[in-house]
Amino acid sequence: MKSRIYRSMLFLVVITILMTSLLITGVIYREFYHRMQQEIRNEAFFLATGYNQHGQLDFSGMADQGNSSRITWVAKDGTVLYDNRAKAASMENHGNRPEIAAALESGTGEAVHLSETLGAQTFYRAVRLYDGTVLRVSATINSVYKAVLDLIPYIILILLPVLLLTMTIANLLTKKIIVPLNNLNLEQPLANEVYDELSPLLSRMAKQNEEIGHQFKKLREKQEEFNAITENIREGIVVLNSKGRILSLNKSAAAIFGVSVTSNLNKHISTMNRSIALQKAVDAAMGGQLYEDTFSKGQNTFHLLASPVQDDDLVRGIILFIWDITDKQNAEKMRREFSANVSHELKTPLTSILGYAELIKNGMVAPEDLALAAERIYNEANHLISLIEDTIQLSRLDEKNVPLPFEEIDLLALAQDAAERLAPLAEQKQITLSVSGEKAIISGVRPILEEMVYNLCDNAIKYNKEQGTVDVKVGASAEQVRLTVADDGLGIPLEHQSRIFERFYRVDKSHSRDTGGTGLGLSIVKHSAEFHNARLELSSTPGKGTTVTVVFERKGITSLQGAVKVDGEQDFTAIRRQTMEDRYRENH
Repeated sequence: MKSRIYRSMLFLVVITILMTSLLITGVIYREFYHRMQQEIRNEAFFLATGYNQHGQLDFSGMADQGNSSRITWVAKDGTVLYDNRAKAASMENHGNRPEIAAALESGTGEAVHLSETLGAQTFYRAVRLYDGTVLRVSATINSVYKAVLDLIPYIILILLPVLLLTMTIANLLTKKIIVPLNNLNLEQPLANEVYDELSPLLSRMAKQNEEIGHQFKKLREKQEEFNAITENIREGIVVLNSKGRILSLNKSAAAIFGVSVTSNLNKHISTMNRSIALQKAVDAAMGGQLYEDTFSKGQNTFHLLASPVQDDDLVRGIILFIWDITDKQNAEKMRREFSANVSHELKTPLTSILGYAELIKNGMVAPEDLALAAERIYNEANHLISLIEDTIQLSRLDEKNVPLPFEEIDLLALAQDAAERLAPLAEQKQITLSVSGEKAIISGVRPILEEMVYNLCDNAIKYNKEQGTVDVKVGASAEQVRLTVADDGLGIPLEHQSRIFERFYRVDKSHSRDTGGTGLGLSIVKHSAEFHNARLELSSTPGKGTTVTVVFERKGITSLQGAVKVDGEQDFTAIRRQTMEDRYRENH
């Protein structure tokens, strides 16, 4: 008991001595500090008053002439005009100093700066002068710290044994306090049974844990939503950081560059693709510019858009958007070629018509040859009309958004009708034309299907050999309806088979001209099939014949329904039927 009392008394004495020393030191320090503050305020007031009453003073005479205060004169913009302790020209702008800013705004300003290395406090007093400039006076307290330094040896001698004892006691007390704290369950704060003083803290921790869990859940949901969006779009998306390293890329981007999604994360974009266009795009985006370009990979062409992600004019990252424009470029190429071909094809009959007309006009045609010249003009004009009509038909087929009259059509009956109208031509060339199969009902636009079947059969007859055969078959199943037109004629060389459905493409240009074709028949067949969601199959062997099959999928047979009137009062169906009849008469 005695020992316990003794230790308690000793601890109390040490604490008392220490606290008394600190209090005395604090009182002395406070007295010195307040006195210094008042002296600085008075000095700043007198200097400012003298300046305001007598105009600009000569501060140069104050340069450290036994004056412990530091005087600084600052312009409105923060530029230091004078300082009695340093060269004003070498000093930085003081416009952001709190006491200067306060003086410029309200007339006076004060601030205290603590130097931890020197153990000194500097007090600043700033006063705005009548001309808008600021006069600042400052002083540093050194005497208090010097006095403390002088007392340090004695304090150490007194406090050393006290500190040893304090350390021992503190160690014991700390262990006693810390053990329960170390055993806290931070995952479930409310489950702890510890000091009552900690209950508010543990309650806040539990609430924060709940909020953090909720935020993590929302973050995961947003991440999953972002991933679902980016992973299911056709365009490639690559996100880079400010150093060009890949933060994320979707499946489309990985497929475009032929890489794995996960294996390229945190790698530089150049490791995925080294194309010059991609590097230029990244460099431009790093500079804060939006950049667009195209690049090729394999047989495909891609459009590249690099967009910088900026924050306060600083590029934090880059987003790359890549999409395939191969089809678009091919379509544009086909459009240019089509325009050129149309111009050429139109010019040929027009030149012939103008030539014969000019001869007749100038009386250069003999009377016996006049009928022949008129027939040539008539034939060329009919050819020109057929060309224009086929071109218009292709244009209408390209405009898939235009509704046309759909109806239930028997494909077998349609084939039989086309064969009946082409029978005279087949007979003329001694071609055996036959139609077989079963009734097959599809939903389609009658004039378009009539034109398609007619062109297939007409082409098989025109490009057949004498005494050849043309077999038209219609078959139906649960999944498909098939129309097959087969001949045993000239056949198509392999190098031409991939292009025969192109507009104005002819395998044998001289023979095609003799047949009177426009070069658009098979192209109309292709577009007509695409219009009805059907596909074409071609099989041909030179010298043995050609087989073309149109396959209508059952799920694609029912298409958009609607009706449209064209060319004023006349119905589209009537126009196409009349056109087909006129074309037959032209050929015969």
